[in-house]
Parts: sequence; structure tokens; C-alpha cells
Amino acid sequence: MSPNLQKLLSGAALACTAILLGACGGGGGGGTPTGTLAVHMTDAPACGFDHVYVTVNQVRVNMSSAAGDNDGGWSDITLATPQKIDLLTLTNGVLTTLGQTTLPAGQYQQVRLVLASNQGNALANSVVVSGTTTEVALATPSATQSGLKIIRPFTVEANSTVDLVLDFNACKSVVQQGNGGYALKPVITATPTTISGTIDGFVAPAEAGATVYAEQNGKVISGTVADSTGHFTFAPLVASASNGNYDVVIAQSGVSSGVITSVPVVVGATTHVSTAAQPIALPASTMNTVSGTVTASADASLRALQTTTTGTYEIASANANLTTGAYTMSLPVNPPLVGAYSNALPISLTAATTSAGQYTIEADAASGATQSSAVNVSSGSQTVNFSF
Repeated sequence: MSPNLQKLLSGAALACTAILLGACGGGGGGGTPTGTLAVHMTDAPACGFDHVYVTVNQVRVNMSSAAGDNDGGWSDITLATPQKIDLLTLTNGVLTTLGQTTLPAGQYQQVRLVLASNQGNALANSVVVSGTTTEVALATPSATQSGLKIIRPFTVEANSTVDLVLDFNACKSVVQQGNGGYALKPVITATPTTISGTIDGFVAPAEAGATVYAEQNGKVISGTVADSTGHFTFAPLVASASNGNYDVVIAQSGVSSGVITSVPVVVGATTHVSTAAQPIALPASTMNTVSGTVTASADASLRALQTTTTGTYEIASANANLTTGAYTMSLPVNPPLVGAYSNALPISLTAATTSAGQYTIEADAASGATQSSAVNVSSGSQTVNFSF
């Protein structure tokens, strides 16, 4: 596979970006056993944007999680031609290949994605706000120099294959600035496909475009957007045997949230939570907002959590404006519909009436400090401020 080969696989739309790193069998003989690292990219939905562009120059890997920019041990994939990619065209399993390199067999700890820098009016990295047509610069100061850093151990065995998917959550990674510009605040996870499987399902066609999350303990692991047929796919997800089951959370403006709990993932297999013939249909709901400000210097992200008798789930999220600290989220007033996974479809969902309109708004500062506040949107939109 050539370094600049791009290959699109089947899929649809979402709020995460993934980079697939495939270490293919190789080496042997009397020298050091080696494998081949192939790099691909995919994505998920991005809140309020029609396009999120990034231009990739290079991918770097190192066996040390503590390796600095100028330390030894780096293996690089430098693209012959930088690839400008619209992350929002790479969702629901769609991938694009960036390149490959040969690696010594062993365990690797660190991956870095190096982006090109914006040069004058030539925007390597940019966004297009929904409803507009103009590209606005996306500031990426650290990414253009040392690269976006991801710590996730993965092993390249001699004469074997391992794939690592880096999931880049575009929705949580783009932050607005007070001057109307945008900055990249990367949220990236990594999943070895050798220990992973897939979850898929369908929402009703009327709910096409719904955001769907795979969560664990109230935290989003992966996200996607249901396509025009209502189909959604999460791939890859670390198998339940080593990582636990997942909760599938469906969120869309104007309808109640839906939650399917304890969905298992099996290596190399697909777990179906619904079918095209029997999709998940959610009732209409009034939406109210929670908005406010966070101390701007906190560089905070916010999550709207909803708790039922079966657990706590993230329903929405937002980044505070880097200059003003302002944020806003739109939330359903009606209760979420919740059901436990069963391989006998369809899965029955029941309204968690005691949770109607009730949320916990959590503010997470870049320093690691966290604050939270309970809020009830049943009677109207609410204001919640945080001071760090």
C-alpha cells in the first residue's frame, strides 16, 4: 500500500474521527522481526458544522509513552503529499488511508498525528459553520509542531497483524473563541482491532441524523450519526471480555433520549441492537436549554448527564468559549426511554419517568478540576454558571 493511498470503506455520518493503524506481518530471517504500520482515518458528527477540515503531514509512533519530540525511538510515516481531509465525510465506519511503515516487533505506547499549519489565506485546517459556506481557520498550534499525542499501548507481533484505530471526536474537539474563530482541543481515543468488535442498529427513518453514542460509566467511548436510512455503526469497540459492556445512547433534537444498556461486544462480530424492519422509534419531546458561563481561564468542557435506576448517561456536551466562557446545551424535557440489551429483538424500552427533565451539568476544567450542578429543565430553560 503506498503512503498516499486513500481507500474509503462503507459507512455514513457522526462526532468522532478515527485513524486506523494496521501493523501487518513481516520481518523474519536473521534480523529484527518487523511488522508494517498502515494508517487510515475516520470520523463522527461535529456539533454545528457542515465541514471540519484537517491536513495531515505525518504520523509518528514510539515504544515509550514519555518520549519527547526530539528523543530517539520514533518511527515516522511522512505523507508524500499532505492530505486535506473533511472529517465529516468519514463517519459510520468510513476510512481513508494515509500511509504505512515497517516497525520492529514489540509494544508501542505513543502515537502522534502531525498536522500542517495554516499559511495566510491557504487554510490547511478549518471549519464551515452549518448554514454558511465560508471556511474559518481552525487554530492548531500544538498539532502543527509536535503532533496530537495519544497514549495507548498496542503490540506488533512478529509475522502478525494488528490494527489500531484512533478515534478523533470532532464534536468535542472544536472550541469557539470570542473573536469568532475556532481552535482545536483534541479528544482522541485508540482501539486495537485485534480485541474489538462492532455494534450496529437502526433508528426510525424519521430520526435519521440522530447522534448515537457508545458509553461506559456515563462517558462517551465512541459516537456516530444515523444515516439517511436510520442505520448507525460503532466500529471498532474493545470487546466486552477485556473492557466491559456498553450503553447505546440516542440523542436528537425534538425527541426523547433512548438508552439500551449492557450491550456486549464480541471480537470480530457485530452485535445488533435493532433492525431496519424493527427500528428504535422515540417519542417527541419539548427541548429546553441549559446555558451559562465558566471561568474562561478554566478552558472547560461541559456534559449533561441523566441518571436513571439503571445508571448515568451523557446526553449532550459542549465546550465553553475560550474567551468568554459561555456555553449552551439543548436537552429533552420528556423522560428517557431505557431498555436492557437482549439478542431477542426488538428490545423493549420504558420511560424512566422519575428522570424527566432532571440533569446534572458537569464542568471539567483543563486543569482536571470538576464541578457539577443539578438542574431541572421541566419548567423552562435554565442558567448554570461555574467558577474555577
